[in-house]
Amino acid sequence: MDVTVPPTDFQSSDCQKISQVLARVGEKWSILIIMLLAGGPYRFTQLKRSINGISQRMLTLCLRGLERDGLINRTVIAVMPPHVEYTLTPLGLSLTEPVTALGNWASDHIADIDAAREAFDQHERLQGKPAATAK
Repeated sequence: MDVTVPPTDFQSSDCQKISQVLARVGEKWSILIIMLLAGGPYRFTQLKRSINGISQRMLTLCLRGLERDGLINRTVIAVMPPHVEYTLTPLGLSLTEPVTALGNWASDHIADIDAAREAFDQHERLQGKPAATAK
């Protein structure tokens, strides 16, 4: 497998900016939103119904952050009552391939990860240590 090693001469300001971007796109709700919007426009209520477990407040915060970072567009459609539609920007579209790959990888390997967690927790129990918990 060919793995490209990132440069090691990042400036401090570069590291901070890269960390901010990775925090945004690596956040679980953001990944799910981007994956959904890759299929086309969604209204707020459609996103809320499609993402199990997300609160209205968290969805609003994630959408605002993604919009601020230039990854999504928010369009108000002047009908009664008004609708808000979200789409990916060209920058957001460029992110769909790696985000979808990461989401697919997680889906493909969840059974392996569950088995590894169970084996780890069982080993820890045998050692008399408390089991690790998911965050």
